[in-house]
Amino acid sequence: MAYADQQMSGNKITALIIVAILHVGLGYALVTGLAYEAYKKVKEVTSAVNIEEEKPPEELPPPPPPPKDQPPPPIVAPPPPISFNAPAPQVETVTTPPPPAPVFTTAAPPPPPPPPPPKFQPKAPAPKGSPGNWATSNDYPSRALREEREGVTGFRVSVGTDGKVTSCEITKSSGSPDLDQATCDNVRRRARFQPATDGEGNPTTGSYSNAIRWVIPKD
Repeated sequence: MAYADQQMSGNKITALIIVAILHVGLGYALVTGLAYEAYKKVKEVTSAVNIEEEKPPEELPPPPPPPKDQPPPPIVAPPPPISFNAPAPQVETVTTPPPPAPVFTTAAPPPPPPPPPPKFQPKAPAPKGSPGNWATSNDYPSRALREEREGVTGFRVSVGTDGKVTSCEITKSSGSPDLDQATCDNVRRRARFQPATDGEGNPTTGSYSNAIRWVIPKD
């Protein structure tokens, strides 16, 4: 309030000073002969000066008093202390196996066409006569006979296209080399065969297998 009064009084004083200066100037103009023009200027200036009193600012209402008999704020219990000695959580690592690699399969080529059936059924060599006559008791080696050695000798012979034995090999030994040797010697000398034939009916080479039992003859 005091500040507003002081401001309004200062404005009034300033306006009075301006009016006094204007009157002095008007008197001077009258004295110098310029009274008429000075009077017009003073009138314009005086009409231009509009002194308005500033209204004092409105006072704000005082704040409301605090409510009486307000209950005290509730008491909040402090949080429980945090223990940092708790065991660390167990982290289980699960390993995911990689996906199986793709399997690429290659189709097998088609089998070749079967050969045409033979015109004739192939045949192995066939003995001429009885194989029991290829070795007799008279062919028994004398030393094996004196030592009374007996045994069975297995053999296999190769037969040519003419039916004759071309080779002989022992497939099972009798345990006596002289009995085995006598087996091949007698078979080469005495064995004869019908030669083997192929699918066309033509003679071809083949093989034949058998065995000779060497037994000491009884008197």
